[in-house]
Amino acid sequence: SRRTVLAALQAHPGATILDIGAGTGAWACLLARHARLVTAIEPSPAMIEVMEENLAAADIRNVQVVQGTWPDVRVPVHEFSLCSHAMYGYPDLPGFLQRMIEVTRHTCFLVMRAPTADGILAEAAMQVWGQPHDSPNFQVGYNAMLQMGLRPNVLMEDRGLWDARTSDSLEDALADVKRRLGLLDPACSEHDAFLLELLRRRLTWQDGRYVWPPGVRSALVYWEARS
Repeated sequence: SRRTVLAALQAHPGATILDIGAGTGAWACLLARHARLVTAIEPSPAMIEVMEENLAAADIRNVQVVQGTWPDVRVPVHEFSLCSHAMYGYPDLPGFLQRMIEVTRHTCFLVMRAPTADGILAEAAMQVWGQPHDSPNFQVGYNAMLQMGLRPNVLMEDRGLWDARTSDSLEDALADVKRRLGLLDPACSEHDAFLLELLRRRLTWQDGRYVWPPGVRSALVYWEARS
């Protein structure tokens, strides 16, 4: 995915790019070396503090950091826009994407999780919600884009499944699953017994930690905003 995004920037010397949900600046640091300006949008002050430290350490000066939440933040039109794993919690994905299109002159890029059908979260979501998707991941997001009339390109990561996640305890793993499924409210405890049994069955104990089985790839989804 990085090669594809950077190739687009290199084909448009002097381009500007939005980094939506920039986090600690991993993408911003990379993009800044190939763009005239990166506008890094991030709602969290703590994340922004770390990002600014990372930018300063790398002596990067062409990143403009904007504190705000997409799509409410106001920004000018850029040549490109990128959102990497930062759209999952927004309740209106079409609205999120439409705003990207409005402020993008060339190409919109999304990096999304593409969970496997037999992953732990898929099994948990099937029990809780009756369908296997824990968030607006690639499978959900791609169908939403088709319904919007978009015909995006898709590039699956060729480096395979993400490195296995680990948890210090079953309780930590349970809290992680409940957070991802929006079940942290104490009133949402009816599924705890099932989820704990699922984790006991699917996690393995290695070197003093519980190891999750691989269960997700990254998908780069991109389309021309002005086509």
